[in-house]
Order: sequence, then structure tokens, then C-alpha cells
Amino acid sequence: MTSASMAQPTRLHHDRRREVVLGVDTHKDAHVAAVVCVTGKLIGSRSSPTTADGYQQLLDWVRSAGVVNRAGVECTGSYGAALSRFLRCNGLVVIEVNQPDKATRRRRGKTDTIDAEAAAHAVLSGRATATAKLADGPAEALRLFKMAKVSAVKARTQAINQLRAVVVTASPQLREPLEGLTIPKLVRACIALPGAAVGTAAAAAVFTLRLLARRVEELDDEIAALKQQITDVIRQHTPQLLDCYGVGPDTAATLLIATGDNPQRLRSEASFASLCGVSPVEASSGKTQRRRRNRGGDRQANSALYTIVLARLRWETRSRNYVERRITEGKTRREAIRCLKRYVARELYTVIIRTHAMSQEQTLAA
Repeated sequence: MTSASMAQPTRLHHDRRREVVLGVDTHKDAHVAAVVCVTGKLIGSRSSPTTADGYQQLLDWVRSAGVVNRAGVECTGSYGAALSRFLRCNGLVVIEVNQPDKATRRRRGKTDTIDAEAAAHAVLSGRATATAKLADGPAEALRLFKMAKVSAVKARTQAINQLRAVVVTASPQLREPLEGLTIPKLVRACIALPGAAVGTAAAAAVFTLRLLARRVEELDDEIAALKQQITDVIRQHTPQLLDCYGVGPDTAATLLIATGDNPQRLRSEASFASLCGVSPVEASSGKTQRRRRNRGGDRQANSALYTIVLARLRWETRSRNYVERRITEGKTRREAIRCLKRYVARELYTVIIRTHAMSQEQTLAA
């Protein structure tokens, strides 16, 4: 039995004038909630199942303690996603809370109730300020499509590697016609292989080659379908992003997933740059004044910006001139590329925010 299932509900003393803050430690089957007042005192805690009735009971229990407007929730992108949506629909501001730091955990120990109370205290103290990403719009759809596409690409690569490995170890009569073929031709040739005598190594090789080739073909169709779905979602909701130089469906999807369905939670283009890990970090000490690259942020979004930059450096004169000018100013090529990534982040943030604002205006007008 987990500590979450053992947490007993606390009867709360109702005070309509008292402001309280909710903290939640999320799990797969049950969430543990804690309520604290604005002075930081723990009022009560309880465990609730991860069901619609459980969410409603949890909210009713919290509101019986006083006025609740803010909730600190751990793992709003996984175990806490459904609860976060429910709380937002009921008028609460949901704030993403990271797990307690190791020093606090060593000092206080680890229970679900302690973690839930720490989440509420993080909101009260201002340590946690990030508004949780919404997961009920086009960004969430893109995340699901992208997740399936990435796994399909990995499976395709594995199947191709296995296909080549079987060809290498096959008999000369089977191997020689297949050597030197491109992947599409190799797949078609393997599917068209004639049968061999059952029970022999040659028959096993032919059967395996046919099976792997059909798997590659099916995965090709799956990847193409997912790419089309991703493109359709972007063209429907953020078509201006695809008009930017060097931005394709995959990179656009990655950036939109990083910003979420509520990009306005990013207060400025500097916030977006920090999210993507392209904002420089101060690393000065004494007489040395310098900045280093940001190793934090969403690394997939960072990789997407790097891909866009590489495309621009290859085909766009403006970007090449920018990097050359930075190099003449004394920066290395890598530092110049980082500067260009920061510039691209600023440009794409403006497009994302402007498109989202226009979409919101159209929704309100309808």
C-alpha cells in the first residue's frame, strides 16, 4: 500500500474570508492534496482517486476551507494533466511545481503529504511561478502525433538495420542481387523474393527478409500519415510559422509543443528564448566578464532552432552575412551561431504569439 492511499482526509474548518492555497503531489491512481493558509500553516491534507468524482470531491474539500484561487501541482504534463485541466475549468490558476530540492528532502524526509505541502509553499513563497501548459488544443494534438512519429522512425531504422544484417550473412546466391541497392529498392526486392525449401537456413533468411521489408513499408506509410496530420494541424492553427524561412512541419511542431496551448504564459521573447535554452547565461567572476551557453531549457526545442539555423546558413544570404559579421567582431563560429539561434527564437516567438492572439480574437468574435 502506497503512502498516497494511506493519507487520511482531514476535516477542515470553514472560513469564507480565509484565503488558502492548494498543493498536490500527483500519482497514477491517487493524488495527495494539502491546503495551507497564506501564513504557510498546514490546514489539512487528503488523498483522492484520479477519477472525475475524485477530482470533484477534492475541489469541494478544498473550498470548504476557504477561498482558493491558486493551486501548485506537480507533473502537470503527465500524472497531473487531467487534474490541472479540471482545476482550470473551475477557475483556479494552476502553477507548475518542480519536485522539492534534495536539501529540503534530506531535512524533512519524503512522504506524499510533505511533497503536497511543499508544492503549496512553493506557490506561496513565489519559488514556483510558471503557469502550467494547457494540454487541450492543437499543441497537445501535435505532441501525440510527434510522439507516435518519433517511435515509428526509430522502429523503421531498427528494421532497416536488421534487414541489412540479414543480407550480409545470407548465402551468395541470395546476397549478391541485393547488394548495393538503395533502401526503397532493397525493400521492394525483399518483398518479391521467391520462396525456398522449408526448414533450411535459406528459407529462414527469405522469410525474415520479407517480414522486415513489409515492416519497413508499413512504417513508411505510418510515418507519412503522421507527417500529414502534423502538417494539417499546423496549417489550420499556425500557418504563418511554416512561411518562415527554414521552418518545416517537424521543427514547427516541436516549437509549438514547447510553448503549449497557452503561449501567452511566456511573458516575453526572452522567456521563450530561455525555454528553448538559447538565452546566454552570465558566467562572470572578478575581472572576467563573459557569458556561456545555456545548457538548460527544452533541448528538443533547442535542437529545432539549430536545425532551422543550419538551413538558413545553407540557403539564406542574410543569415550567412549575420554570422560573418559576428565572426569579424571577434566571436567564434559557434558563438555566432548561438547568436543567430537567439535571433531566430525572437522572430518565431513573435509569429507564434501574434497568430495565437489572432486566433483568440476570432474565437471571441464567433
